[in-house]
Amino acid sequence: MDKGIIIAGSGGQGILLLGRLIAYTGMLAGKNVTWFPSYGAEMRGGTANCTVVISDEVVGSPIIERPDMLIILNCPSLKKFISRLKPEGSLIYDASLVSSEKCGMNGFEDDSSSYRLYGVNASDEASALGSIKFANMVLFGAFLKISGLANLTVAEEALKSTLASRHHHLIPTNLEAIRRGYEGVNPS
Repeated sequence: MDKGIIIAGSGGQGILLLGRLIAYTGMLAGKNVTWFPSYGAEMRGGTANCTVVISDEVVGSPIIERPDMLIILNCPSLKKFISRLKPEGSLIYDASLVSSEKCGMNGFEDDSSSYRLYGVNASDEASALGSIKFANMVLFGAFLKISGLANLTVAEEALKSTLASRHHHLIPTNLEAIRRGYEGVNPS
């Protein structure tokens, strides 16, 4: 396995946490990993992104020019990163917030000949669990299923290690969000 992943959205959506969680899960799965956050305007409502590289080999650089996977949580991030996705790469996106119509883009959902497309109603699922803040965990579950990186047991271990202890009371809801994402997507 050698995957470069860019995760992008708005500050407050848990972008950096999702990236750390993916990297830690990769580490628990015995892979070499890097996690590279983009600091700058990361605040609620600003932009946020990070890169994760997961490999069987030593990772030479955390910088990704052409990612194998994009995990997108808002329209500005889709517009910024979609052209960088490798041919036959995977685009996992929050279909509750991102669509051609909502983003003012002509039919990115129809361009499945260029990449594999996985629209996940992450924000809707998260809202059903009580808070839109669980959308990143729904997308994490979808990522796990699509990538085959690890099973839900490893994800739970990674979540407990990655999530700040003051948020451990939310672990059961986070796990339910991850399960919904994992079971709600069909890999191609």
